[in-house]
Amino acid sequence: MTFFSRTFDSLQHGLDYAALNNKTIANNIANVDTANYKAREVEFKAVLDDKLNKGFETKRSHEKHYDFNDKTTAFKVRTNQTTAYNHNGNNVDVDKEMSNLATNQIYYNALIDRMNGQFNSLQSVIRGGS
Repeated sequence: MTFFSRTFDSLQHGLDYAALNNKTIANNIANVDTANYKAREVEFKAVLDDKLNKGFETKRSHEKHYDFNDKTTAFKVRTNQTTAYNHNGNNVDVDKEMSNLATNQIYYNALIDRMNGQFNSLQSVIRGGS
C-alpha cells in the first residue's frame, strides 16, 4: 500500500496547491476595481527551487530519480507590489487572471482524473483484477 499512499499524498499536495491558487486568483478578480489592491499569486516554483537548493534526503531506485517525500512544504502567496496597471493603483490584469484561472482549472481536473485512476486501480486490485 505504500505505493498508493505516496501517490495519494502527492496528488493531495497538488490539489492543495490548485485550491489555494484558485482562491488567490478569484480574490484578484473580485478586487479588480479595488483602489490600491495589489495582485497576489501562489509561489510554486520558488518553493520548489528553495527545497532543491537546500537539499533533502531522497531515496532512489536509479541514480537519476528523485524521491520528493517531504510533505512539510507550505505554499507562499506573494503580493506583486511593483506594478500598477490602473489609475487607482490597482495592478490586477483581469485577462491574465482569467487565463490563470483556466490553466489552474485544467491542472486541477488533471489531478482529479489521476486520483480517480488510482482509486479505480485500487478497486480493481480489491476485486481480484476483474
